[in-house]
Amino acid sequence: MGFIWVALGGAVGAMGRYAISLIPSKTEFPFLTLITNIIGAVLIGFVVGLVSEGKDMSQNNILFWKTGVCGGFTTFSTFSLEACGLLENKLYVQGGAYIVLSVVCCVLGVLFGRRLALMR
Repeated sequence: MGFIWVALGGAVGAMGRYAISLIPSKTEFPFLTLITNIIGAVLIGFVVGLVSEGKDMSQNNILFWKTGVCGGFTTFSTFSLEACGLLENKLYVQGGAYIVLSVVCCVLGVLFGRRLALMR
């Protein structure tokens, strides 16, 4: 049953992300993606905050919002939550490494994927 809640939330998140991408922008800087990532980070922080405060939230509700909506909207929210968790647990080296490696490796991954696509 959890898969259904994740799928439904993912659809809502993906539609939200697409809606934001339709906002006209006259700059080369990816403001809309940045805004999407910030909104997703705030949303996942809010959901986790509610749960950690003991607010009554069913597992299906958590799956819908945290994994589904936030995951469909932006996976950057999950990255941000995990990075905060490492830093809050005073795992500064691991947190810093995770942040740097995630950004650098993912940018390199995009470059590699693009190059790989050209090789076909």
